[in-house]
Amino acid sequence: MSRKVNRRRFLQTGGASAVAAGFWLTGGVTESRAAQGANDRLNVAIIGAGGQGRGNASQAVVRAENIVALCDVDTARAREVFDRYPNVPKYTDFRVMLDKQKDIQAVIVSTPDHTHFHATAMALQRGKHVYTEKPLTHDVWEARQLKILAQKHRVATSMGNMGTASNGIRTSAEIIRSGAIGDVREVHVWTNRPGMFWRQGHSERPKDRPAVPKTLSWDTWLGPAPERPYNNAYVPFAWRGWWDFGTGALGDMGCHTMNLAFMALQLGPPSSVVAETDRPSNNESPPNGLMVTYEFPARNNRPAVTLKWYEVRRPAAELFNGEMVRSSGSLFVGTRGKLYSPDDYGNDRILLPRADFKDYRPPQPTIPRSPGHHAEWIRACKGGVPAMTNFVDYSSLLTEIVLLGNVAIRTGRRIVWDSDKLQAVDLPAAAQYIRRTYRKGWEWTA
Repeated sequence: MSRKVNRRRFLQTGGASAVAAGFWLTGGVTESRAAQGANDRLNVAIIGAGGQGRGNASQAVVRAENIVALCDVDTARAREVFDRYPNVPKYTDFRVMLDKQKDIQAVIVSTPDHTHFHATAMALQRGKHVYTEKPLTHDVWEARQLKILAQKHRVATSMGNMGTASNGIRTSAEIIRSGAIGDVREVHVWTNRPGMFWRQGHSERPKDRPAVPKTLSWDTWLGPAPERPYNNAYVPFAWRGWWDFGTGALGDMGCHTMNLAFMALQLGPPSSVVAETDRPSNNESPPNGLMVTYEFPARNNRPAVTLKWYEVRRPAAELFNGEMVRSSGSLFVGTRGKLYSPDDYGNDRILLPRADFKDYRPPQPTIPRSPGHHAEWIRACKGGVPAMTNFVDYSSLLTEIVLLGNVAIRTGRRIVWDSDKLQAVDLPAAAQYIRRTYRKGWEWTA
C-alpha cells in the first residue's frame, strides 16, 4: 500500500461526500509547528478517537499538546472527542489523513488490533512519532517490521501497556533481579479474560445481516482483514474474540500481565512454544480454555525459564502457599522463595513464604522512575530519553513473544522458534499465522 495509491484513491473520491472520501472537515487545518524542545507543543493526530483513543485524548499531557487531526471510522462513537475539538479536521480513513495533512508530528493509534500495523507503519514511514496501543500488532511479522521502521526513521515510539510506567512493576522487577527469591526457572501468568469481558470460542460467524449504521464506514473498519458482512457481533468491542480482527485474551492481556516477567527476567526470544486447549482451535475464534507453555533459554547469566500462560485454567493452588489466587496475576518461583503479583500489571506483590520475608525491604531503585506512561512518550518526542516501551528496545520483542502463543494455539503444534529467520522450524503451516495475507487494496509494500 503506497502513498501513490492512497493519494489516487482520495482524488478519485473527491466528487463524493466528505465522509465517503474519508475526510470529514469541520474546520481549517491547524498551522504546523515544529516541536524542537521540551517547551514546544507537538502537533498530535489520534487514529481511533472514539474507543481507547477517547482515553488517550483525555490524558492531561496529551491535551496540553496541539491536537491537529482526529480519525475514526464511526463518527457517532467518536462524537464526544470530535465535539471537544470543533475546529480540528476529522477523518474516517487514516490513510487519507496521513497523506493529506502535512503538519502532523506525532500519532496515537487506538484502533482494533488488525489495523495497528498499517496505521503505525504508515506514520513511521512519514517520519511521525508514534504511540500504539497494545498489542503492538496483530501478527509476529508485523511487530518485527515496526522495529525495523522505527530504527530506520529514528522517531520516538511507545506501546500502550501503561503498567510499564508504574513504580510498582519497576520495584517488583528490581526485587526479582536482585536475587531476593533466588534463580527463577518457573513463571505462571493467568488472566480473567475472556468470559468476563467478551466472548470467544465461536465456531461460526453470525448468519444475520443487519444494516450497517450510517455513521460507520464498515469497509474502512475491515481494513486489511478478509471481507465479511457487517455484524454487531464484531463492533464496537467484541472483535477481540475473532481471529481476523483480534488476538484473543493472550494478545489483549499478555503485553500487560507477562510484562513483569519480560522486564524482570530480561527475556529474549523463546526457543519453543506449545499450547494445550480445551477445544481444538478453529479459523474463526480463539478457544475459551487453554495453557501456553513458553521455553526461554539461559541468557545474561540467568538460567533457562519456563513460562506458562493460562486462560480459564489456573496454576495449581499448592503453588501459592495458602494465598488466595486472584482472577489474574503472575507467580515467580525461585530457588529461595516466590513473588506473587495479584494484579494485571505487576504493581502489587507478596513474597512467599510470608514468614521468610516478614522483614524484607526492597533494594534501592536501579530502574529509572517514570513521569507517566504518556508523558514518557511525549518527552521522547521532544528529544528526551526513549520511553521504556519503545518499539526498538522493548515492545516489538514483547509483542513477538506474546503473539507466538497464538501461532501455537492456531497450529495445534509445538513451535520451535528461529527468531533470526522469523520462522517455525520445519512447520510451514505456521507461516500464515506469523504473517497474514492482507485484503486486496491493503497489500503492504515497505
